This record gives sequence, C-alpha cells and structure tokens, in this order.
Amino acid sequence: MRFIVTGGGTGGHIYPALAIAGGLKERFGAEVFYIGGTRGLESGIVPREGLPFRAIPLAGFRRGLSPSNLAAAWKAATGVNKARRLIKEIRPAAVIGTGGYVCGPVVLAAALSGIPTMIHEQNAYPGITNRILSRFVRCVALTFGEARKFLPAGARVKITGLPIRKEMLTREREEGRQRLGLPPDGLLVLSFGGSQGARSINNAMIHVLKRFAGRRGIHFLHVTGPANYGRFMEEIGRGMNVPESGNITINSYMHDMPSALAAADLVISRAGAATLAEITAVGLPAILVPYPHAAENHQEHNARALERRKAAVVIRDRDLTGVLLAAELERITGQPELLEEMARASRELGKPGALGDILDCVQDILDNNPK
Repeated sequence: MRFIVTGGGTGGHIYPALAIAGGLKERFGAEVFYIGGTRGLESGIVPREGLPFRAIPLAGFRRGLSPSNLAAAWKAATGVNKARRLIKEIRPAAVIGTGGYVCGPVVLAAALSGIPTMIHEQNAYPGITNRILSRFVRCVALTFGEARKFLPAGARVKITGLPIRKEMLTREREEGRQRLGLPPDGLLVLSFGGSQGARSINNAMIHVLKRFAGRRGIHFLHVTGPANYGRFMEEIGRGMNVPESGNITINSYMHDMPSALAAADLVISRAGAATLAEITAVGLPAILVPYPHAAENHQEHNARALERRKAAVVIRDRDLTGVLLAAELERITGQPELLEEMARASRELGKPGALGDILDCVQDILDNNPK
C-alpha cells in the first residue's frame, strides 16, 4: 500500500505531515511519498527524514494585485497537471495534505482523479488553501473546533488535534528537571519565542527576570533563540549577576523541549499550533504572545481559543511590556488555585491521541471508497 502526504512552505505544515507519514508507515505498513515545493523548507527537511520526495515548482500568491500572481496562477495550473502525473506514477491508496500552497494542486488532482483525500488544518483560522480544499476532500481533520465555522457547511469535519512527538507524552516532571539540571522543587516558568526566539518576549523577560531574581520558590528557564543570546546576556548583565541570582537559567536554544515542558508549571510563548498542541497535551497553563505577522493573524486565533477555555492569558505583541508581563506572572503564580484551574483547562483541551484519530480518518476514507 502506498500513500502521498503533502504540505509545505513552513514547519507548521511540514512537521505534522511528517508525523502523519510516520503513523501511516507504522499502522498500515505503507510506503509513503512526500510531494512538496521546490523552494519550501520541505525540500531540505523531508529527504533527511528518509521519505521519497517529489517536487513541484510553485509560488505563493501575494496579497492584493501583483504581476507575480499571474505567474503563481500559471504555476498552480501546471502544478495540477504535474501532480496528476506523479499520482498516476505512485498510485496511492489515499492522499493527505496539511496545508501550504503546494498542498492545493496535489490534493485537488487526487480528488479529481477519484482517489480518497483528506486534509489536516493546524490553526483555529484555516489557511486559504485548506478552506478551498475542504470543498473537495472526504475528511477535514481539525486541531481547533473553532476552525469549523470558517469552512463550508458541507465539509466533513473531525476534531483530532495536532500530532506531537511521542517523547512529549512520556517525560516525567522529576526526570525533566534532572535532565536539565533544574531544582527538583518549586514553581518553574518556561519562556521562549520559538526556535529562533522572539525579540519582544526577550525584551519583556529582561525586566521580569530582574524583578524575580533571587525570589525563593520560583525558577525561570528562559530560551532566547541563538541569534538573540549575546545581546540578551549583555542587556540582562547590566546591574545583575545572573549566576548569583540562584533561580534563573538562560539558554540560547532548547534541544530537549520534552524535558523542558515536563519540568515546567507555566509557559510564556508564541501561539503556533504545534507549540499549543504540545502545551495542552501535557496540561500546562500559558501566557501567550501571538506572533503579529503570522498569515491571516492565525496565531491570535489559536491563542484566543485557549483563552476562551481559561487555559491561557493572551497579551498582544504590541501591548507587551516587562511591567505587564511581570504583573501577570505575579497574579497567576500568586494564586495556586488559578494556576491549577488553568492547568486543568489545558489538559481538557489537549489531544495526546491526535495521530491515532487522524489515522482513523484515513482508515475511514479508505473503507468508504467506492470500488
């Protein structure tokens, strides 16, 4: 049995696709092919994962009127034809897409060829590609139930959550703290801005760390991002000796995020779908600062979904200051019952079985495929 997975442009589309590919291989004993773009991150990431990779030359559309959109439209049209040829060559049992402009031609070509198709939407506000494809596919798997209202009424929807790394679910609190050299007792606040860091969060954390330095019963693990580490350490070193504080750990990059999340009691972060899937899977309360330039402001939609369920507090990037962030930390950490209420709400939102539910959707579209 063979499958095609497709999705690209950003890690937010690629890593869920890779998780699904791994699940397909494990459950169905299948051979999985990945179709991506020639210019997206997937062209480098996917081959390193050992999956057969096929590329279609495509370009994203710019907002508004732009001459480049004519070229993008032409590439999309020819992309459908190339996708048809690849599908005919591979002969998959089903095609699964996770979004990004490359996903459109591939999933559409499969649907028009009568091959079972489904898509997975990571965000609370669906991307334009998946909004279009939802009219053609046999199943739409959603991370957030809030996304349903943006899809056509006839779309066949299942709320599955977003697949996460297995090690996220197996690391224990004590083990996580031991692995990272953190104190076994007390409250741990984990703050980060994604793999590259976030300048606004870093700037606010300088004030926060200086305010909480040396305070007993609370420890901070802050991840600056590799490009920001030198500047951050220079800024925070003015008027403060970090090692002497005794309750602050600063890393440029977090190589062992499963241990960090297992060890933490509260998270300060952006609101990417993968980050929120991991946070809720382990039941962590959060202060979220959505990235303001995310496509169609989807990070704020994601963050508000958690805020409505009282699992998180949202601070918009333009409103973020060290004073405001420190005040929120004082408020939340000063009320153990509030912290536990937020953790409970986060656990209720978590979908640790997301990959299994997505694979059930795949089985369903295979079982209901007209012969």
